[in-house]
Amino acid sequence: MAPRKRGAALRLCATVFFLDMAFCKGFVEDLDESFKDNRKDDIWLVDFYAPWCGHCKKLEPIWNEVGLEMKSIGSPVKVGKMDATSYSSIASEFGVRGYPTIKLLKGDLAYNYRGPRTKDDIIEFAHRVSGALIRPLPSQQMFEHVQKRHRVFFVYVGGESPLKEKYIDAASELIVYTYFFSASEDVVPEYVTLKEMPAVLVFKDETYFVYDEYEDGDLSSWINRERFQNYLTMDGFLLYELGDTGKLVAIAVIDEKNTSIEHTRLKSVIQEVARDYRDQFHRDFQFGHMDGNDYINTLLMDELKVPTVVVLNTSNQQYFLLDRQVKNAEDMVQFINNILDGTVEAQGGDSILQRLKRIVFDAKSTIVSIFKSSPLMGCFLFGLPLGVISIMCYGIYTADADGGYVEERYEMSRSEIESQEAPEGSREQQEPRTGDSLVPAAQEPKDVLEKKTD
Repeated sequence: MAPRKRGAALRLCATVFFLDMAFCKGFVEDLDESFKDNRKDDIWLVDFYAPWCGHCKKLEPIWNEVGLEMKSIGSPVKVGKMDATSYSSIASEFGVRGYPTIKLLKGDLAYNYRGPRTKDDIIEFAHRVSGALIRPLPSQQMFEHVQKRHRVFFVYVGGESPLKEKYIDAASELIVYTYFFSASEDVVPEYVTLKEMPAVLVFKDETYFVYDEYEDGDLSSWINRERFQNYLTMDGFLLYELGDTGKLVAIAVIDEKNTSIEHTRLKSVIQEVARDYRDQFHRDFQFGHMDGNDYINTLLMDELKVPTVVVLNTSNQQYFLLDRQVKNAEDMVQFINNILDGTVEAQGGDSILQRLKRIVFDAKSTIVSIFKSSPLMGCFLFGLPLGVISIMCYGIYTADADGGYVEERYEMSRSEIESQEAPEGSREQQEPRTGDSLVPAAQEPKDVLEKKTD
């Protein structure tokens, strides 16, 4: 392609890009102080941002795409953004404490978004929270449609009851994470067996589990534990979310680019245990795999060999390591049972010593990462303060040395003066000598007086 044609093509692409960005921005409203009084008439999805925030700048193009898509599908949710630094009083009223903060505002309620910052996940959140809190399933066809669309969802089966009131309360709190439905008994699939009515069920992993108040405790806590699939691809964000469930997390740490038998076998072992032993372990364990050991190393403050198996207690930062190689599912099941009965010693934790160790480790990791990413910046950030401190210490030291030298000189000059005065005093004492005898100076006036008397 000729240089002139290539330049024209580049200019055309740039023009299309900027027009597309401007078009997307047109569906995201810039909000000001009037938003506080006018918002209750509509449902709003709002990004509270700060102009200097790097994460906010990274979210901006995604947020523009969210606004365009919500408008194109005819969603009743309006998309906006607010500079939380310019309108700090409004942001504080909505509980904004960090940037960016995404909230869906519906009437007097404000729902925080805590998922991945992708267009699809944000739109899914908006659809879920903006709709009915409890969605009815009037037919088996609708039930089957919901099963195909959602990997995890909860269903209340029965009429009015105290359990339904608890279910509504739990849904109002946890709607930000998952879907809640209600159905009559004849709508539920035939393979579902209910010992008593009313009941709350969770459908996931091509099966279902029924809430048991005696074994599962509080309904909200049970829903929070069961809102994840039994086997997951783990990352740092998901491990943080799993910390609220109280479950232990069994992870196969592998290299997904490595197709060797050991890597694929270890992943298959964890999947087999998650599938074949879920009735036995689903109340206490979550299963999954993680690509690479970088995040696990920072979490454990240790270097783990890959592939390996680690069991994490994300609520208190404890972890369990197997002292032998996992050969099959039976080995893994035995390891899990040993953890449950307390015969495997936990490592790590959140003791004071571990917290101090964590502070040192994080500081060291930060310094190393800065020097790896930008050596010049690292030298500037850490070399300049060290240089200033060194100059200050040198100045203090030299000042002390000069002061001691002056004082020593002063003392020497004083001694010299005394030594010079000493001969003069000795001469005064030697003047009254007569012959070989020494006459005291105090007796001289008395002798003179006696001579006058005579």
